[in-house]
Amino acid sequence: MPVENPNTMTWTGSGLRFTGLGHYYPRTLVSNEHGITIGGRTYAPEEAAELGVRSRHEAAEDETVEYMAEQAARAALARAGREPDEVDVVVLANWTDRQWIPEIGPQVAARLGAERALAFDVCGACTGFVHGVQTAASMLAAQPGWQRAVVVAADRFSRRARPGTRGQLIFGDAAGAVVLEKGAEDGTGLRYSTLSCDAARADAVAARDGWLRPRPELIELAVGSSLKVADTLLGRAGIGVGDLDWLIPHPGNNAIHAGVKAGLELPPEKFRTNFDVRGNTGCASIPIALSEFAEQGLVKPGDRILSTAVGSGWYFGGLLFEL
Repeated sequence: MPVENPNTMTWTGSGLRFTGLGHYYPRTLVSNEHGITIGGRTYAPEEAAELGVRSRHEAAEDETVEYMAEQAARAALARAGREPDEVDVVVLANWTDRQWIPEIGPQVAARLGAERALAFDVCGACTGFVHGVQTAASMLAAQPGWQRAVVVAADRFSRRARPGTRGQLIFGDAAGAVVLEKGAEDGTGLRYSTLSCDAARADAVAARDGWLRPRPELIELAVGSSLKVADTLLGRAGIGVGDLDWLIPHPGNNAIHAGVKAGLELPPEKFRTNFDVRGNTGCASIPIALSEFAEQGLVKPGDRILSTAVGSGWYFGGLLFEL
């Protein structure tokens, strides 16, 4: 039976669609394939292979969140054929480098030259991209005069891996962006979104002393929440897993991936992430995968895609859309 969720929003008929995708990867690519020593601990090649991450990126000091976000946003605008002064809203999702003031979103807009755009930050941990898209879509739908938004997600996740833990082999840095604008034909583009919060489980993943500290029940919770999101969106759309071209989720780790695929009875060829070569890049994980796969011709215009995400809060959400 479809899962009823009051936090699900319908965008079918809104004309909203992703017209441009972009990503940025830091210059330094770290390989795990031959074993690696980090923070005084040496990981054998077999241990790294078990986690499923062959390589990941680490940002240098000059590759700040605002710098990475700018590069990804510029790439998305270029692919959409748009200029920064055509942007009405800039939404930045980030959790790894949160600060009181000033917010980072306005700095990204200033770097882009999007002078007339309203710019601000959102969080939502690893669901930040979903949060950003849903927020931008709501604003565009509510304001007839606004036409487009840039939603960019950027995290320096490697800086939140506690020394001596396997997170050092998994967490990577990146930024991904989309241009969301009006103009799609009815029945295409962004169809549904959902974002929920289970406050009672807010500490399933917590950051203490700057390091990420997950609780033992995280994998089970992440799988269950991801399946709930998928059921909600598929149920609202009145379709099944077989009607999807791709499931492109926020990747947590191999155990979560296995649980989601099994729970959905999803054909393996429809599950796609770049987790093996980019690692877990936090809220940037979905847009970088979309951008990279579109650039490679692996996902194409018209493909029906489901993206799910979970994150500390406890947040769980997702998007159902056609490119």
